[in-house]
Amino acid sequence: MGAPVAIVAAMHEELSALLAQMPDEQRVRAAGRDFWVGHLHGQPVVAVLSRIGKVAAAVTATVLLERFGVRAIVFTGVAGGLSPGVNVGDVVVATQLLQHDLDASPIFPKYEVPLMGMARFAADTAIADALSGAAADVLRDPVALIGQPAVDEFGIRSPKVHRGLLVSGDRFVSTTAESEALQRALPDALAVEMEGAAMAQVCHDYGVPFAAMRTISDRADDAAHADFARFVTEVASRYSLALVGAWLAGLPAT
Repeated sequence: MGAPVAIVAAMHEELSALLAQMPDEQRVRAAGRDFWVGHLHGQPVVAVLSRIGKVAAAVTATVLLERFGVRAIVFTGVAGGLSPGVNVGDVVVATQLLQHDLDASPIFPKYEVPLMGMARFAADTAIADALSGAAADVLRDPVALIGQPAVDEFGIRSPKVHRGLLVSGDRFVSTTAESEALQRALPDALAVEMEGAAMAQVCHDYGVPFAAMRTISDRADDAAHADFARFVTEVASRYSLALVGAWLAGLPAT
């Protein structure tokens, strides 16, 4: 059996949906976390809840790499849309990830990771391509995916797949003022969340492929808190299950 892939969820509801599809998961406790080792769509996987924030994400990635020897990490969760046209119910697949709250200037340029000479970390192209293709297929029929009530409640009509810059920081961006400030500072940023760039940096250090996909739950503005828990349960967790499943099903057998 080959090395496993890691599926990292940001929210408990998403992890639960994945675990329900694993026929043989075994719990391994490490670093205060439950890592679930088993198979999903015939592939060896380790599934884990990252917890929230950059430090928690970095710890999770390090344990996955050091203890479980995973061959790739895929992160799935929700994010706030920043760029115009990135709307609730869309999916963002990262091509690059950056920490929007990292600023060691004037010693180093704003956003640059000190002593690394870089601010943006590239996602794995092959995995991102596969996830984008899977998302395009899955989102073609949102009613079949999440049901008519959720489509109506959250106004999800023609969900789209976007690829580009995903930015991370240790704060929940939930005001229009913050959102607009981020858009001005990083005009190519598609969406904002709290873990991806930290995990991407760890994977870069280890030379292991990383990819991230995020369901847009809000526009990171003054209405960002509205029905968040219901959205995760009714929409994001179903997106994650379908997208991860489609990606894994397309991988070569190990």
